[in-house]
This record gives sequence, structure tokens and C-alpha cells, in this order.
Amino acid sequence: MRSAGGKVERLTAPTDLALAMTHTLREAARHSERAVLLCSFQKEESVLLDELLRLDQGTGRAVRIATIDSGVLFEETLRTWRAFEEHFGVKIQVFDASSPGAPWSGPEHCCSAAKVAALERSLAGAEGWITGIRREQGPTRANTELIERDEVRGLWKYNPLAHWTAKDVWRRIHERNLPYHRLHDQGYESIGCAPCTKPGAGREGRWAGTDKTECGLHEPLES
Repeated sequence: MRSAGGKVERLTAPTDLALAMTHTLREAARHSERAVLLCSFQKEESVLLDELLRLDQGTGRAVRIATIDSGVLFEETLRTWRAFEEHFGVKIQVFDASSPGAPWSGPEHCCSAAKVAALERSLAGAEGWITGIRREQGPTRANTELIERDEVRGLWKYNPLAHWTAKDVWRRIHERNLPYHRLHDQGYESIGCAPCTKPGAGREGRWAGTDKTECGLHEPLES
């Protein structure tokens, strides 16, 4: 349903949520290898990868799957990475954002320009970027649309789960017995790098005790 301003209002019915996700992924898959799903191995990517690879006639398999490796990922993240590749039969491209000269140590030294630079390398030549952003995740994401235009990067941003709640995501994971990041079972709702992620609701465990709410990947670039 659209509001008077043309934006899609909150979808809630499971059927509507599923249809919106599938439609958005189909639109993204039209870009073929020029579409990128950036994977952080959280619960959202469990659902997105599963649905993407189920698209008609294998069209989703042309989409590139990429991740950014900061060099300080949780061991559980690395295990989930291996489980994803095995379960879904995909090879995930890796873009390095490690900082060997000054290793990431926590909120005071985290999410350096190296991470954003790795993002830009992963999106080089891309026409579409698929994300796991959900409106429920926080104020900075509350107005996310299913399909948005990133004018600075010159690409389309696809957010198939924009209207999904965490409950909706977990329902799909359990219905389809999908692999997922086991730190979610230990109270980590949002999972980033080991030095600066603690258990917490929503994104509260990310950079806990600071005003930081985003790592920089989803913040708009200066034009």
C-alpha cells in the first residue's frame, strides 16, 4: 500500500512480505552479474540467499555474493561463512578491510575508511546493491524503501526485507531450516566485528556505550 507521498507504507501480512521480497529480488536479478548482495552472515542474509537462489530459471545465481573481511570477525562468523557456502552452493567474494598496521580494537578504533573503501571496491561496476536493511533495525533505517536510488554511486539499492520484523525473519529461517549465525542464540541481535560487538537488542550491542549507530556502509556519500 502506498501513501499519498508515493512511499510504501508498512507491510505486515506474511504473504505481502514474501511477495515484496521476491519481487524486489527479481528486480535486482535483472542486473545479473552487475548486482551484488553484500553478505554479513546475519539472519537477514540467511533468508535473502535462500530466496535469491530460488528465483525463476536460476536467474539469482548470476548475482555476485560478496563480503567485507575486517580481519577481526568472530570465529562464529567464519563458521557461518563456511556453512553458507556449503548449504547454498555459492562462492563468496572477499574484499579486504583489515588494518594490519593498526588493528581494529573496539569502538574507539573501528570501521575505518578501509571498510568503506572495501565496499566501494565490491560495488565497482555494479548497477544494483542488495542489502538486508530492515526498518525495524533503528531510527536511521526507519524510512527504508524496497527500492531506492543511490545517486552518488549511480546504482539502485534493493532492500527486500525493509518491512520484515525480526520475528518474520526467524519464521522463515525455521520454516526452511536455513543455516544462521549462532551468536544470535546468545543474545546478539546485530553482529559486526568481535572487538566492538556485544549482546544486545536491535543494534544496541554495536559500539555499545558510544553514540555510533552505523559502520559507514549505509551512510550517504557526499556528492
